[in-house]
Amino acid sequence: MKTIDKIPTTKLGRTTELVKTGVKVGGNYLKYYGKKAVNPSLTKDQLNEDNAADIYDGLKSLKGSALKVAQMLSMEKNLLPNAYVEKFSLSQFSVPPLSAPLVRKTFKKYHGKYPEELYDTFATQSVNAASIGQVHKAIKDGKKLAVKIQYPGVANSISSDLAMVKPIAIRMFNLKGKDSEKYFKELEGKLLEETDYILEVQQSKEITKACSAIPNLKFPRYYEELSSERIITMDWMDGLHLSEFAKQNSDQDKADRIGQALWDFYMYQMHILKAVHADPHPGNFLVDKNDCLIAIDFGCVKKIPLEFYTPYFELADKENIDNPRFFAQKMFQLEILREDDTEEEQKFFSELFHEMLSLFTKPFNEEVFDFANESFWGQITELSEKYSKNTELRKMNGNRGSKHFLYINRTFFGLYNLLHDLRAKVRVNNFEKYL
Repeated sequence: MKTIDKIPTTKLGRTTELVKTGVKVGGNYLKYYGKKAVNPSLTKDQLNEDNAADIYDGLKSLKGSALKVAQMLSMEKNLLPNAYVEKFSLSQFSVPPLSAPLVRKTFKKYHGKYPEELYDTFATQSVNAASIGQVHKAIKDGKKLAVKIQYPGVANSISSDLAMVKPIAIRMFNLKGKDSEKYFKELEGKLLEETDYILEVQQSKEITKACSAIPNLKFPRYYEELSSERIITMDWMDGLHLSEFAKQNSDQDKADRIGQALWDFYMYQMHILKAVHADPHPGNFLVDKNDCLIAIDFGCVKKIPLEFYTPYFELADKENIDNPRFFAQKMFQLEILREDDTEEEQKFFSELFHEMLSLFTKPFNEEVFDFANESFWGQITELSEKYSKNTELRKMNGNRGSKHFLYINRTFFGLYNLLHDLRAKVRVNNFEKYL
């Protein structure tokens, strides 16, 4: 894969790259409408593929929060056209890495020494490049290590990057007015946390210790003396990315065992720790030769306040969802309904969320849930298509829900998709064994 010798770090340099991308996208639309005039039956498939490729190419050269947003969107499989999902999913664990000279220069800037001064061996060629940093193999005292190095300029460009993508997000999610700012502040705060590698090591150690009793689940050890604010050194863990394992696996027992470990890991964090690994994409999980699940990245951890946790999980109970008075009360507590809503808006969003919650909480109302159930996924697709085409919804204020929904819903959506990829059956309350 081609390497990168330079990343734009100034606001002007990053804006220029995005403007270039915008020009390409504009050209794609002109080509599409020219062909559409000749062939009225032409679909948007090719347009979506061209736009997805050009947008991804622009973002991967910037890295950082702009690419992270693409990674988050790639998990929204029922929100975006498939061409965007496929292209943006590359940002999960496959983007062009920094060149060897830039790696050494960046390492020296962050750590005060070149990598070969700290490790017995250090491979300057990256083995895994993602949105905020890339990973290198190293050896010290006979131990194989993974060294994660943050891209230069990422932490300092988060605010300006989000300002550039904000207009796109506002349009995509139909956000209106000043209330939309709470979502961008939540996103900015979490992205800033992800660039603090000292915090990541601390979070990693805390969650690793708390979840150590869950079987078939493993974590790397972290080395604080070889880590810093922009560099993390941890054990090298051998295994396949979860998506690769799922594609080649045909053993249902293995799928269920790994899926159960994944489900128990998340339920334990949600219900016991009230803090959760909020980045459940395939690049953050490996499966080793003993069919153990390995969690390798704790940069994005979402703490769940009790005032959100309680009503959120009260509405995971079918009886509560179907109790109109209780349901309405929780809708206001979760900021889905607002005091300034019109009667029409209250009715519309009550019905919308009743339909959504009745579907998405199905796993919590079963003893065993099969994530390979195509009827369940078909209903999700139908519901997504129904509301994506709803003209009434587009007229209404899309600012719905507490800011905490942003990462908690993302976590559940990502978790469901991983379990679907595995085609796993899970025992829903199994995590209670480890209390």
